[in-house]
Amino acid sequence: MTSYLEFEKPVAQLEERIAELRAASQSDEVDISSEIERLEIKSADLLASTYSSLTPWQKTQVARHPERPHFKDYVAHAFEEFMPLGGDRLFGDDLAIMGGFAKLKGPDGQGRRVMLIGHEKGNDTQSRIKHNFGMGKPEGYRKAIRLMEMAGRFGLPVVTLVDTSGAFPGIEAEERGQAEAIARSTEACLALPVPMVSVIVGEGGSGGAVALASAERVLMLEHSVYSVISPEGCASILWRTSEKASEAAQAMKVTAQHLKRLNVIDRIVKEPSGGAHRDPVGTAINLSGALAEELDGLSGLPSETLIRTREERFLQLGG
Repeated sequence: MTSYLEFEKPVAQLEERIAELRAASQSDEVDISSEIERLEIKSADLLASTYSSLTPWQKTQVARHPERPHFKDYVAHAFEEFMPLGGDRLFGDDLAIMGGFAKLKGPDGQGRRVMLIGHEKGNDTQSRIKHNFGMGKPEGYRKAIRLMEMAGRFGLPVVTLVDTSGAFPGIEAEERGQAEAIARSTEACLALPVPMVSVIVGEGGSGGAVALASAERVLMLEHSVYSVISPEGCASILWRTSEKASEAAQAMKVTAQHLKRLNVIDRIVKEPSGGAHRDPVGTAINLSGALAEELDGLSGLPSETLIRTREERFLQLGG
């Protein structure tokens, strides 16, 4: 059953009415199929119009939707032959950041082998705790570094799926060198001798996101968000209250559409009507197609060109 956001209440009422009519049609001899069809069209039109004019704060809510697909969902629908690799060879294994060898599904059936790395938030209480809500610890970023270096040795392009509110801010993470691990991971991205494509699939928060998104090509799903701090955090600093989060989201320009105009990202990947959480498989198909096109464009470029492209890209931000 779909969880409806506050701004989706009119759609929820229509779909509830449709469900009631369907239930009634099972036990009633009166044919109400035409009324059901009329309401379904009305509901689809209302959903499409609602999602075509979302505010930055509403997009933030969609990016955080509890049913939005995460790393494991994309592994299942956009990739195949995924071989997970764990551990940083220094402390332990962080399940907030996952990665391993994979084959990107191609439109012609010919997959491309890549090193796949990304944040996993989990999809229920137990898995969210297990994956620490996608908030990586130092060992997670050091694992990402290890996998990127391995990809460089094997000549495999790197694909990262970013979905985190930020790196884990706990005391134990700071004790193990959180800031240093994030900086080293960013450095590893910039120094990769192979193509790298990053996608913000949900939330892209602060350095915890940048550490896996310092690529020559950065994509965002249509209703994802990317920012240096959460809207609530920004509002708490500027206005001393998180209730101004909506105004903060507007001012921060966190949406894919804003960031594309500012040249912070390169491409927006379309989501199905009503957001990725309504059709994870369709979203994964759109994503795999976009990734295949981007990797095709980068294949064959010498390492020096890839590294220089990355460096120039980030030096020009804000110019």
